[in-house]
Amino acid sequence: MYIGLDLGTSGLKGVLIDDAQGVLAEASAPLSVSRPHEGWSEQSPADWIAAAEEVMDALAPHGLGQVRAIGLSGQMHGATLLDQADEVLRPCILWNDTRSHEEAAELDGDPLFRRVTGNIVFPGFTAPKLLWVQRHEPRLWEKVARILLPKDYLRLWLTGEHVAEMSDAAGTSWLDTGKRDWSDDCLAATGLTRAHMPRLVEGSQVSGKLRDALASRWGLPKGVVIAGGGGDNAASGVGVGVVKAGDAFVSLGTSGVLFAANDGYQPAPETAVHTFCHALPNTWHQMGVILAATDALNWYAGLVGDTAANLTGGLGDLKAPSKTIFLPYLGGERTPLNDAAIRGAFLGLEHATDRAAATRALLEGVTFAIRDSRDALAATGTKIERLLAVGGGSRSDYWLKAIATALDIPVHLPVAGDFGGAFGAARLALMAATGAGAEIATLPPIARSIEPDRALSSAFDAGHARYRAAQTAIKGLT
Repeated sequence: MYIGLDLGTSGLKGVLIDDAQGVLAEASAPLSVSRPHEGWSEQSPADWIAAAEEVMDALAPHGLGQVRAIGLSGQMHGATLLDQADEVLRPCILWNDTRSHEEAAELDGDPLFRRVTGNIVFPGFTAPKLLWVQRHEPRLWEKVARILLPKDYLRLWLTGEHVAEMSDAAGTSWLDTGKRDWSDDCLAATGLTRAHMPRLVEGSQVSGKLRDALASRWGLPKGVVIAGGGGDNAASGVGVGVVKAGDAFVSLGTSGVLFAANDGYQPAPETAVHTFCHALPNTWHQMGVILAATDALNWYAGLVGDTAANLTGGLGDLKAPSKTIFLPYLGGERTPLNDAAIRGAFLGLEHATDRAAATRALLEGVTFAIRDSRDALAATGTKIERLLAVGGGSRSDYWLKAIATALDIPVHLPVAGDFGGAFGAARLALMAATGAGAEIATLPPIARSIEPDRALSSAFDAGHARYRAAQTAIKGLT
């Protein structure tokens, strides 16, 4: 048996799988976020341990005597600050905390960071948070001995070891993403050295062993290994089988992610594409991130007093985009705009714009934002040959037909099941225990495939061109 633990922002999930990768049990525990000031987002690391204990307590009755390894997945970018005794110095500053936007812009203005890390220094990344702590909490800064990412603090509790892995480390702005090693220059630019960093392993490698006290508490054998694991999106990539060049998935969750695996390192920070190490050796991945996918649909559903399912369920066959355009920038946009100030809009409203037409325009707007990400990835040389759809928005056939047509590629829908971060972490645990590699990260069974409507291809091309024009026109107005 193998366990995957996924430390999310809203909860921690655990899955137990057998050696045939069948899911034997699942459990979850909720987490809450503290927002003491505008733009701040924090969690107490003690709450992560309590949630992990709750999940392991729930899995234990299934019998854990055959468990050989545990894998970890988690929310990226969080800054967990420890002193010399490994005591937590302050609440963890999370990925969606924007207090360090000035520090991020300052670091991004130094050409070193884009050149070495292959990415823009975004406010959510880890390095600018440490610069903020230096300037605003100087007494606390003097006590900082070690910095861990959220899932790696769980690892410290499980093993007593300070270890990170490549995919999560790539989101700190301290990793030389091509060399898969810490950058002494980037660390020095934020007043740090390698001594502050955990050692690095690949996601499928052994990072340590479970402490005996924890093994006996939950009935695990001695010597259970802890895999390196992965950042949440990389672990999801392993879970859904997107581990080699040409394969990709689109996630239609609160935010939207277009995730593609790469056999080589192809950075292009000017596109606002994230280029990170994958959770497997000698593999990288790229992501286009849009900040509002189902979030935009749920906002609109609330506006018109209906449910997202009702709005999308009665749309019928795919139609050509109308004059009405929706820009889904409710809270700014990441790829390709890197613009925190831009805001969304409906344009081209007319008498013919009824509820169904506005719903179609909204789905088209998010679809065109995903196409922008596809175009940004393509500009780096990334080709998508097979695309899977996951997340809540993938329940809308209309939306999937629009994406297939706008991207001119079939969209494959996996059978029902959770192939996310916890499952990917369990797969990485299996690899660490057995020496297996990417070959066991197979694609899930496909329930059905949605083909592009080629009769509407030119209409969707024209719709995307109008969308890009509207994007340009509204910049600065909002």
